[in-house]
Formats: sequence, C-alpha cells, structure tokens
Amino acid sequence: MIFTANISILFTELPLLERPAAARAAGFRAVECWWPFEQPVPTRFEVDSFLAALDRAGVALSGLNFFAGDMSSGDRGILSHPDQREVFDANLDVVHALAQSTGCRSFNALYGQRLPGIEPAEQEETAIENLKRASAAVAPFDGQILLEPLTGGENGDYPLLRMEDALAVVDRVGSSSVKLLFDAYHLHNNGHDVTQELKRHAERIGHVQIADSPGRGQPGTGRIDFQSFFSAVESSTYEGLIGCEYRPQGPTVQSFEWMRQHVA
Repeated sequence: MIFTANISILFTELPLLERPAAARAAGFRAVECWWPFEQPVPTRFEVDSFLAALDRAGVALSGLNFFAGDMSSGDRGILSHPDQREVFDANLDVVHALAQSTGCRSFNALYGQRLPGIEPAEQEETAIENLKRASAAVAPFDGQILLEPLTGGENGDYPLLRMEDALAVVDRVGSSSVKLLFDAYHLHNNGHDVTQELKRHAERIGHVQIADSPGRGQPGTGRIDFQSFFSAVESSTYEGLIGCEYRPQGPTVQSFEWMRQHVA
C-alpha cells in the first residue's frame, strides 16, 4: 500500500504552500488536497505559486477536489446546483489545466447539498450533465472523476450518504471515468462495514481515503478495525493510493506512528 497526504487537513500547523515540503520530509511522495484556492478560477499567480510549492517539495499531486463553494461556511460542492453550471464549467477548465501541469488524474466533485425550492430530480439531472462533461474532459488522459458519500448530520442536507446513493449516480452517468470515492470515515459513520464493502466493490472504487471514527483522527484513535481494513485492501483488486484525510490528534508528524506497521 502507498499512502498520500491530504494537505488540506494534515500539516495545518503550516501555511498551505509549506505543506508539500512538510509532507515530503515526513516520507510522502504524493499529496492530495481540496480545492486550494478561494475562487473557482484563481489568478495565474495563485496557480503558479501552488505549482511551484509542489515542484520545490518534489511531490506529485495525486488527487484534487473541484471547487466546492465555501467549505468553511458549510458548502459541500456545486455539482448538482442548477444555478452553478457556468461556475462548474469554468472550474473544470482550471482543473483540466492543472491536470496537464501536474499529471494529477483523480478529481473529487462533491455533489452539493439539497437546495430549497429545487426538486431533487432537477439537481440530479444537473449532476449527471456535469459529470458527463467532466468525465469526457479527463477521459483522454485516463483521468477519473470521483463521487463521494459524506457523513449524515455533519454536512448539511447532503444527499449522498451511502455507497448505493453514489453508485446509483455513477450508473446513470454510464462512464468508466466516473468512480466511487471510498472514504472509510464517512462510510463507517453512515452504517457501512467498510471492510466488507471494500471487498464487494473494489472494482468500482477510484480512490480510498481514511480517518478513524468517531473523531476523524488517525487510525487507532477510534473504532474502525484498520488492521482488517488494510488486509482487505491488500487482498482486493484495488491498486490505487490511500489518502490520509484525517485531523491529527497531536502534531501531524507524530500522528504517522500508526503507519510504520503498514508500509513496506
């Protein structure tokens, strides 16, 4: 197994542009992150600064979220929002350019919360249309668009809670470039046996992320049996990276102690 560090939630002791180097110093060769800019279309300077930080650190960008609105204020994506189609398309252009610059091939498009006054069916149609355009944009270079269930009760009226919710949308898109983001923390919170579900759906999973539950800390701080989970990953057909997307309990570097027994 190869782990990647999510620098949006790890190394928060440091400014964002210093985190790639901190991740490399901790032994990671790749990092992933949520949308690293305030706006869906950042300035050229912002993009160049981000790319330079990755280059200086000598790490690859293995995963990137689309613009998801104001996450700190509670937003959880715009994929399904009819009034945000143009914003999504503009953001897709930036994502495509970042893919070309970095070699990143995995992109997480958070679905978005239910909107008052808008029928769920209309939101789903919007999400399907956006996913089709996004998957067509990344398919030529073997990119993948990821769809993620989130914890119920923590993310507003976010409708994708269980694997079945996300996979139903994936099936409607009908593209091999759209896959499930399997986040053990969120799925465990929503009642899944994450070890068994990973075994069942490994071929439909585009990326795996981990955090323990409850608390969203590092493995070993909650109730998920990560020994069994990692054994299931190793024996499955899943061959991708495992994203460390947890909030460290204590300094970030010290939170990696659990990893020693799982890295060859």
